[in-house]
Amino acid sequence: MTVNPAMITHDVVDPVAVGRWWAEQAGFEILAENDGWFVVVGLPNGLRLGFQRVDEPTPGKNRVHLDLEAAGDLDAEVTRLEQAGAHVVGRQQLGDFRWIVLEDPAGNVFCVSAAH
Repeated sequence: MTVNPAMITHDVVDPVAVGRWWAEQAGFEILAENDGWFVVVGLPNGLRLGFQRVDEPTPGKNRVHLDLEAAGDLDAEVTRLEQAGAHVVGRQQLGDFRWIVLEDPAGNVFCVSAAH
């Protein structure tokens, strides 16, 4: 018996707003909204992100985060995400590979790199 990844879930104070933000930024659709308590966004039959309501933000750094690849120019994509409400918290480089660490509007950390 094995397990298969089904969804990456984040605890957030406002799952509807954060779920809609991610759907818009990643080109996903909202697959389910459960009375403001849980929102699922994703691709049909593909990657799904879940956002579940908690009373207050989880303190400290995320234990799990998304690593995303920019389909085109990395810097242009990061600028687009910033204009949509994300903010940069760090820039990293290892040899020729570079990535940028951001937070979504709810403070969830994620990384964007150039395709490799």
